[in-house]
Amino acid sequence: MSPAVPTGSTGASAAFFDLDRTLLAGASGEVFSEAMRTAGLLSRSIPGEKLLYRVFNAVGETLPSMALARQAASLAGGRPRAAVQAAAEAAADGLVDMVQPFAAQLFDEHRAAGRRVVLATTTPDDLVRPFAERLGLDDVVATRYGVNADGTYDGTIVGPFVWSAGKLAAVEEWAAHNGVDLATSYAYSDSVYDTPLLAAVGHPYVVNPDPRMVLMAAVRRWPVLHLDVSPGVAKIPVVGLELQKVALQFSRPAFYPYARFDIDGVERIPSKGPAILCGNHRSYFDVAAISVMLAKTGRTVRFLGKKEVFDAPIVGQIAAAMGGIRVDRGTGSDEPLQAAADALAGGEIVAIMPQGTIPRGPAFFEPKLVGRWGAARLAQLSGAPVIPVGLWGTEQVWPRSARLPDVLNLADPPEVRVRVGPPVELKHRSLDADTKRIMAAIADLLPAEARRKRTPTAEELARTYPPGYRGDPEHEAVRRPGTD
Repeated sequence: MSPAVPTGSTGASAAFFDLDRTLLAGASGEVFSEAMRTAGLLSRSIPGEKLLYRVFNAVGETLPSMALARQAASLAGGRPRAAVQAAAEAAADGLVDMVQPFAAQLFDEHRAAGRRVVLATTTPDDLVRPFAERLGLDDVVATRYGVNADGTYDGTIVGPFVWSAGKLAAVEEWAAHNGVDLATSYAYSDSVYDTPLLAAVGHPYVVNPDPRMVLMAAVRRWPVLHLDVSPGVAKIPVVGLELQKVALQFSRPAFYPYARFDIDGVERIPSKGPAILCGNHRSYFDVAAISVMLAKTGRTVRFLGKKEVFDAPIVGQIAAAMGGIRVDRGTGSDEPLQAAADALAGGEIVAIMPQGTIPRGPAFFEPKLVGRWGAARLAQLSGAPVIPVGLWGTEQVWPRSARLPDVLNLADPPEVRVRVGPPVELKHRSLDADTKRIMAAIADLLPAEARRKRTPTAEELARTYPPGYRGDPEHEAVRRPGTD
């Protein structure tokens, strides 16, 4: 999340977060309504309530919905404040479950920089404060209702209605009271109606923007974040659909008529939560084969790839927009592993090929797979399960010696075999030993012929070298140790 929190800021500052469609994946109102019905504060559903929430989730705040929110104070008149606060306590855990997966990392970065993390929302203070306490936020700026001496609401709003310009006024009041400089502070919101607040802080960020905020962010050049996916992952504006989700619709066997797919074990990939996919590397077509397999799950994946891919024109930008993680092995930096660990902490799948590159020459035919330690380090760092994936036949579709796959082979396309195994049992004591366990698990998923030692023909060897290869074939058999 580091692009969202630059270092070097000075002075007392804070980070202000909107609630609905920013911190939460959708509207909080439905959760609150259910809690209040359970508590007997509401007798029945409001006509059209569910439709209202669907519209809000799709397009964000509207003037009619905010007019209703403003009128809620008068409707609350006479109701016991303590009963509403108890309903809010009951709703808090459900709201925590709706928090966007990458919000916590952003909180941590602000706290590490010494900033207070504050919830700024139109929703009444009595309703959201238990939720904010569950998240460990430092304070709440929210609409406050007047209370009678007997503990019932009096039907009025005390102070500003915390929405649009009223939200800015409430935040300015809070900042003045707490000695916070808005010029060094941050604000996050999805709504175009929060433009006054975002324009007032030094570091405005648009999160999951509503259709009008998409235009506002473009005009003002405000950065756009999506807290449900890894940093840098692009989404289609307005519809909010991740690019990789779109690409997966084309990752189906019908779109690869020059290959036949034999895929088994997909059910071993978790339907939710983090996982590390580890596959062997035989061809440039491996990523396509894994994508076809993943399309059956509906889940997206973050690939760790060599820097050369990300440095390539157009292809590199697409790889980054789809959540790829750039690896420059020459630097020895742990940054790629940390980015992968952050993705796993957000509940995503990370894919890595421990061999690092496609083996060349005699090494391509070695029955024993040798890998680098990165996957084992990532598993140790994150605690995520390692799911082995065995690939076979991808080199027949796109050999290392070809610049492009053989897309014209439609009469007799080669078979691509993909096998997904059960999670590898790792000990987390020795990276070398765990790497061997991972590679052995992958090898066990390959056909019997892959585990037999044999001497390849000259033609087979030639297909393992890149076009125009002028290196030493004997040197290719010597592999560097997997410590990087």
